[in-house]
Amino acid sequence: MNVDLIFKIAAIGILVSILNVVLTKSGREEMAMMTTLAAVVVVLLMVAKEIVKLFDTVKALFGF
Repeated sequence: MNVDLIFKIAAIGILVSILNVVLTKSGREEMAMMTTLAAVVVVLLMVAKEIVKLFDTVKALFGF
């Protein structure tokens, strides 16, 4: 696993939290929720790609 992935996830979290606060203060709670959900989906897709790589490595290691 690469350290860059952790930094990318942290950067997304910081940006989304700032955007969430700004949108909530301006009275757009629905848009803030949708932004948070979109960020969660993006991070889950990034993590899912790494999990697929892990399973491929384990599969190659044991020769399945």
